[in-house]
Amino acid sequence: MQRRGKAPRERSGERPGEPPVERAQNGAGGCTIGVMAKAPIPGRAKTRLTPLLTPEEAATLSAAFLRDVTENVRLAARQAPIQGCIAYAPSGAEALFDGHLAEGTGLVLADGSPPLPPGVQGFGRCLLHAIQSMLDDGANAACVLNSDSPTLPTSLLVEAATRLLERPDRVVLGPAEDGGYYLLGMTTPHAHLFEDIAWSTDTVAEETRARARTLGLELVELAPWYDVDDHAALLRLIEEISPPARAALPPYAAPVTAACLARIGLRRAALSLAAQ
Repeated sequence: MQRRGKAPRERSGERPGEPPVERAQNGAGGCTIGVMAKAPIPGRAKTRLTPLLTPEEAATLSAAFLRDVTENVRLAARQAPIQGCIAYAPSGAEALFDGHLAEGTGLVLADGSPPLPPGVQGFGRCLLHAIQSMLDDGANAACVLNSDSPTLPTSLLVEAATRLLERPDRVVLGPAEDGGYYLLGMTTPHAHLFEDIAWSTDTVAEETRARARTLGLELVELAPWYDVDDHAALLRLIEEISPPARAALPPYAAPVTAACLARIGLRRAALSLAAQ
């Protein structure tokens, strides 16, 4: 499903002292969760996991992550009014995701190309573009979700959607253990939440909290989780899914990721590295 067109829009408040931005109204409703996705191409996907993985293995694992994350969103949709999509770039890359997404997953272009406030730079442009597109498409709430957490507990996705739909002008933050965030959700595209953020640092979540306070928004925080974007996190993932461990917050089983790890023999490699 390719998302096209725009729903009727209303103007709503944005940053103090700045002109308002526009958001959608009278659309499909519910909460859309957009997975920030990169096409699983060798040499471009999960590059921080090499040389433990070859470029081809890293791309294969990236594809497995995408399938599990979108299947997890689909599972959450059984418990809350959620629609899943991927937020991707560049334009024209749609076919690269064929076969890697859960059934019913939509596609939203998020390349940061629309006019945005000058303070929104880098990855923030893609995130804000994704939020705006999902709301313009008629969602009552929108979340951006990373594609690096295949075992994220399904209950956290359900909680994010539920809390956002309870009341307007609420922001939901899913903090990552490395200082970033795995999820950010809102009902209005507040550009200030993405302005002047030092992306890819351990201050991203704290800077986002500060922006929410400046806007006077209620901030709801989910339980923290981790990104699989380096060797240490990959070893943690292997331990978590093989065998599944009991936990107060049960992780998603990530069956496609588990099968991928077994297929490329990474479990044995991880055990060997851990023993060194």
